[in-house]
Amino acid sequence: MTVATIGAAVADAAARLAARGNDSPRRDARRLVALAAGMDDAVILGYPERTLDDDAARRLACFVARRLKGEPVSRLAGRREFWSHDFALSPETLDPRPDSETLVEAALERVADRRARLSILDLGTGTGCLLLSLLAELPCAWGIGVDIAPGAAATARRNAAEMGLESRAFFVVGEWATSLVGGFDLVAANPPYVASGEIAGLAPEVALFEPRTALDGGADGLDAYRALAPQLAERLVPGGFACVEVGAGQANFATAIFDRVGLDVIGRRCDIEGRERCLVLGRTKKTVGIRGLPV
Repeated sequence: MTVATIGAAVADAAARLAARGNDSPRRDARRLVALAAGMDDAVILGYPERTLDDDAARRLACFVARRLKGEPVSRLAGRREFWSHDFALSPETLDPRPDSETLVEAALERVADRRARLSILDLGTGTGCLLLSLLAELPCAWGIGVDIAPGAAATARRNAAEMGLESRAFFVVGEWATSLVGGFDLVAANPPYVASGEIAGLAPEVALFEPRTALDGGADGLDAYRALAPQLAERLVPGGFACVEVGAGQANFATAIFDRVGLDVIGRRCDIEGRERCLVLGRTKKTVGIRGLPV
């Protein structure tokens, strides 16, 4: 695809995307042209008469072809905005979605003093977007992010450094909180919650390009909650709370799992589509830890 100007490039790319049923062809086309040309979105909008050189045109052709196969624009760019911050992605990280900002909102809503020296644990950290977004709002807090994928932990460290938070954010490779000791004031978790048999039926942007370990919640989608529940009960300090993401229609099932280890749902928050997306948990009962002992 060879085009002379930015405006023509956007129009051509948008037409090709629209023909394949893309939901937002014009927006995606502008982002692809900006990515190919190394320009800001504002330039793409404000200066459609500017020309593209041959290298930019070749990059654009490649990006459009990959987008037509379902690859998300964020994966093409290698970055995603979340909570007004720009996060690097990698093959082992989930692509952060606006729905997950619900956890950040719910957590900040319950923090009475944003300058308190809080300890935060982020389980299944991925890009580190939850932990780092919270630390950006809580200047005296520190935290640990845990991910089973070494590549995800490395990406989260990179994001922490880019945000200037590397002195307060630490990332380790592990399976949930099994390798940790001590308690935390706040725990955030966005576990895999898609039933194994439903993954193939998800949109190609998700099914083909997201790491399966970040999606697969087992036969009923609830395996991660069963694993997390006793660990949350052990890791929360008295008065602490956890914000856990749940899939559509899973809130009551997850509540029952947490209730069995003595964790109460002390808050619920819906996402931008009105679906229950975040459960806020508190250790208000006598809880039973991983080894079956009261904690």
